[in-house]
Amino acid sequence: MSGMLYLCATPIGNLGDMTPRVIETLRSVDLIAAEDTRNSIKLLNHFEINTSMTSYHEYNKVEKADYLVAQMRQGRDVALITDAGTPGISDPGEVLVAKCHEAGIPVTSLPGAAACITALTLSGLGTRRFCFEAFLPADKKEKAAILEELKEESRTIILYEAPHHLVRTLGELAKALGNRRLTLCRELTKKFETVLPTTIEDALAMYETQEPRGEYVLVIEGKSLARKKEERQESWQSMSIEDHMAYYKESGLDEKNAMKQVAKDRGVPKREIYQYLLAK
Repeated sequence: MSGMLYLCATPIGNLGDMTPRVIETLRSVDLIAAEDTRNSIKLLNHFEINTSMTSYHEYNKVEKADYLVAQMRQGRDVALITDAGTPGISDPGEVLVAKCHEAGIPVTSLPGAAACITALTLSGLGTRRFCFEAFLPADKKEKAAILEELKEESRTIILYEAPHHLVRTLGELAKALGNRRLTLCRELTKKFETVLPTTIEDALAMYETQEPRGEYVLVIEGKSLARKKEERQESWQSMSIEDHMAYYKESGLDEKNAMKQVAKDRGVPKREIYQYLLAK
């Protein structure tokens, strides 16, 4: 029989958040794959875990995943841990999980801390619908494309950012999204945990004179559905009724249904559109 992959969440700050199940699993598996063994050895020593470790990180994720899959095929159980939080979220764990599924190796997740969810619940912003973008890409074109998508995002948006890039990112967000509500979270679960409800522009002004410190989670208000509707109506209002009608007729609608859709777009009764066109 093959072994199994265990995705083990580790604390994002406070070691008291380590679950008994994760401790037991890390002690019982044959091998622990860690994002940074130098960092993880401190965690293992704290909990008196003596299991062998191997490195598994962004720069060896493909070849090392093949090695780990081979180990599990031979019957060895492997636990995957990241530097902090839940493996597979914004880290190379997703590659290993995919390869395990391809190889028919069972995978299970031992839940625990995740910075994105912790920040979301602390933010005071909407939690029913949200999207997670992790770190914005370094490539300028790719980043611009994502920011363009986020302009119309109505769900609460969660981003990660390093302190030395925070001011630049806040400036890019202000330009792309406008002045949305924002909750800045840092040092989550630690002694100096900070949760700051603010706005994008106010945060930018603050950190232009104050040095950012620590890793940040940015929780950003999505565009309201009401505002999206207003912007659509404003866009249609800038078009003549004749052009508006032509747009729908060229897309295949007949006169009656095109008139109905134009009236809906503009937020007016269909009769008003009919009378306008009749007068023409």
